[in-house]
Amino acid sequence: MDSSDSTGILHEFPPFFRIYKNGRVERITADAETVPPSDDPHTGVQSKDTVVSHKNSLSVRLFIPKIKDPSQKLPLLIYIHGGAFCIESPFSSTYHSYVTNLVHQANVIAVSVQYRRAPEHPLPVAYDDSWAAIQWAASHVNGNGVESWLNKHADFERTFLAGDSAGANIAHNMTVRAGVNGLIGVKIVGMVLAHPFFGAKEPEFSSPVLEFMFPGVNIYDDPRINPAGAGGVELASLQCSRVLIFVAGKDGLKEGGYNYYKALKQNGWGGVVEIVETEGEDHVFHLLNPNCDKAGVMMKQVVSFINAVH
Repeated sequence: MDSSDSTGILHEFPPFFRIYKNGRVERITADAETVPPSDDPHTGVQSKDTVVSHKNSLSVRLFIPKIKDPSQKLPLLIYIHGGAFCIESPFSSTYHSYVTNLVHQANVIAVSVQYRRAPEHPLPVAYDDSWAAIQWAASHVNGNGVESWLNKHADFERTFLAGDSAGANIAHNMTVRAGVNGLIGVKIVGMVLAHPFFGAKEPEFSSPVLEFMFPGVNIYDDPRINPAGAGGVELASLQCSRVLIFVAGKDGLKEGGYNYYKALKQNGWGGVVEIVETEGEDHVFHLLNPNCDKAGVMMKQVVSFINAVH
């Protein structure tokens, strides 16, 4: 990228972004290609984009499988994308393809959430935007929202939250917020966290880029980043009864997933948690290589987890 308009680098956090002295942000890792919503000819899944906040220019991408019965109600999946809070979007080819496939295989309606990204919008903006999107989805509980797919076919008594990496972190925090603040008419029955971005106390965990993106917060003690720390006191507020966690054998964030699993088991939450490790694989391999056998196994496990609730 041409940086001739810059006067020098002020901050640099490879492989994510650099900030120039004139305020320009350059993402070192480019987002995947953006793709429009579509009617997928292979699966019959339809998708469309809907504005959630005109003020903040935020949308969600909705997905619906092929409907055979006009009165059919399907589980609602709210998916939150990863990307270290600073890259990717629900409109990228990576996430569009993944959610399309998941909707087809699990037979669910999905809301894929957009949030404003750091560093232009430091944390906790991503949390607040995601909560606003969830509240928007919940506005359809009585069948009089703006989106007919949700009004007619979403079963809000079977709502799941899911995400990968930073999106898994956000999904956890949204489920805690639902337990604390309430979400009228919505029952979150399960949560799927793929390779979650959870920290720990120093020196076991160090993230200068996260310190920069979440100013004024001690990320090593903050329960939003390190939910297993401080005794895991907020975990009892999780508004769901089942959690499925995936970790990857070569992923540097693996221990954060295990710490979270142990904390859920020990801190009075009372639900059922399962953790699955994929040996020999790295962070979000299932998105980077979705056609590999291990990604297929992981998809089947997610589908089974969702379809276990009737």
